[in-house]
Amino acid sequence: MTSCVRKCAWSCLVLLSTLVWITARNVLAQESLTVSALPSAVSLNLAPGGEAVAPVPVTITTTWILGVTRLTVNLYASFSSSTAALTDGAGHNIPSASVLGQVTTGAPTIFTAFTQTGPFGGAGADLKLFSQGIGVSNRTGLRSDNLILKIDLTSVPIPAGIYLGTLNIQAQAL
Repeated sequence: MTSCVRKCAWSCLVLLSTLVWITARNVLAQESLTVSALPSAVSLNLAPGGEAVAPVPVTITTTWILGVTRLTVNLYASFSSSTAALTDGAGHNIPSASVLGQVTTGAPTIFTAFTQTGPFGGAGADLKLFSQGIGVSNRTGLRSDNLILKIDLTSVPIPAGIYLGTLNIQAQAL
């Protein structure tokens, strides 16, 4: 009598990219808004029907020099698709609703799914990370936030494989 043990492996790699967007108001003003994120990729080992938290947070640094007409800096993280935030390339996908983010110094202080609709990503594939009011005392500013990522496969039956996706991190000055 022989027994067979079948091993299944799930892993995912989330690639990070950063972009900035400043609404046009005064072309004469010298304004800047920058975002950087490290590390540039996060790898998680997933279990079938389980949850996994990224082993390291993504440290996001947002810096700005803004004109007097700016009232807010917003930071968003988004996937391009709500149905395929991560994919194995063979038609199996992890939806953005199964990817969660937490920024204890920002808006989602508890793990929150990437299901918001914002100005950048696909409909239902965004998560607002913070909204920073701008006034006289902070027209020039810098803040650093840690984004912790989690993937929850408890309701997503997918086959073992390597799933890849790109999370865009974008800032907006209004």
